[in-house]
Amino acid sequence: MITCKRSKFTISPRVTYLNCAYMAPLLKSVEKAGIRGLRRKRNPAEISAEDFFTDSALLRREFAKLIDTAEPSRIAIIPSVSYGMATIARNLSLHAGEEMIVVAEQFPSNYYSWENLCRESGATLKVIQPPETTLSRGKIWNERILDAIGAKTRAVAIGNVHWADGTRFLLDRIRQRTREVGALLIVDGSQSVGALPLSVNEIQPDALVCAGYKWLMGPYALALAYYGPHFDDGKPIEESWINRQDSQNFSQLVIYNTNYQQGAGRYEVGEHSNFILVPMLLKAIQQLNRWGVGNIQQYCSAISKNAILTLQETGFPIEEEDYRAGHLFGVRFRGDKSQKIKEGLEKSRINVSYRGDAIRVSPNVYNREEDLSRLVKVLLR
Repeated sequence: MITCKRSKFTISPRVTYLNCAYMAPLLKSVEKAGIRGLRRKRNPAEISAEDFFTDSALLRREFAKLIDTAEPSRIAIIPSVSYGMATIARNLSLHAGEEMIVVAEQFPSNYYSWENLCRESGATLKVIQPPETTLSRGKIWNERILDAIGAKTRAVAIGNVHWADGTRFLLDRIRQRTREVGALLIVDGSQSVGALPLSVNEIQPDALVCAGYKWLMGPYALALAYYGPHFDDGKPIEESWINRQDSQNFSQLVIYNTNYQQGAGRYEVGEHSNFILVPMLLKAIQQLNRWGVGNIQQYCSAISKNAILTLQETGFPIEEEDYRAGHLFGVRFRGDKSQKIKEGLEKSRINVSYRGDAIRVSPNVYNREEDLSRLVKVLLR
């Protein structure tokens, strides 16, 4: 297991930051990569035609390694999760009488595209609610999802973990069920990829979209997507010069090419060769690959274990271990205590998020067990 990596970040010692699900702090190495990119733009004469493609290709390879796929050509560089989902929606044919499945209180970027698509096509958007009980909540919720997938299901769009409280959805079982009925599996990996192992080779989702500024520890305004064979001949959102074959040959760009780049290249955003953001995200994912995502998950689980047990024993409902991620979990509270809790945490300079009736706690490798103990003391107080 890895040890605490706080020295690799610039985090104020006066703040207990347990909020990576909101936004990850930048690694010092990632910050330096961004500064180098900014300075590089001072002298564009030093930026060659090859430079538009080199770092992008490296980024696709590193992300492919992170998600365990041997096909970097299926990785697209995009600006956001909503962009990636809109691309999928454009290439997903739905008809009246068919159904699309999401879970309750899913992040809006993985909801609005499906709501619009179902409304326009006459299909039904099925929203699977969690049980009202806190006992076996994750288990029952997963069972409800599996039961909802049937002959009318065209696609399931879901996260690996719920963004609000860390409830873990068992993608292997959901994938098996979608195969049985011929439905697509679309995964939002924004709150899992980079901290929780996810193997594209094993799960074989039809699409996986992931924001870059959370658990991938990269900059804002950059995301990555994996598109499986179902989308090989799809229609992109925009028609960019760089997404066409032979775009590397700048002198021949006026000879228009009707063919797209191989694989998911057709779906990349225009100007994706960002000379500042791409090197930053590349540096971040290289570091994640060196640490190992499994090690990161193990570390987060280890430093949170005692805090979770203490809170559970004192009456704070937290999801059971089999249906909870180690890097992101919700601490629920009963009664009208939310304002007092929020004031106490803010006074103690403990940074978390508040989602519904839960405090969302999301540590990472820069945290120590003492950070979780500090949280527990304030909640018990």
